[in-house]
Amino acid sequence: MPALREFAPQMIFISAGFDAHRDDDMASLGFVEADYAWVTGRIKDAAADSANGRIVSSLEGGYDLAALARSAEAHIRQLGGF
Repeated sequence: MPALREFAPQMIFISAGFDAHRDDDMASLGFVEADYAWVTGRIKDAAADSANGRIVSSLEGGYDLAALARSAEAHIRQLGGF
């Protein structure tokens, strides 16, 4: 995050991959929905500081459909401030 803040982008693009979820067999990071919400919140804070809140998020991965749905919902709720 310090490097992102130092760079001070005018817009932040997120390649939103959810295959690090503990229920997804593609990775072994063990993330849960709250982790994705937390990361999204930190990115949102950085965007507020330098990018006037501008964020583009694009879905790129997640192979366990139930975990993908829950994680994407957590991400979108955080982006929307819900």
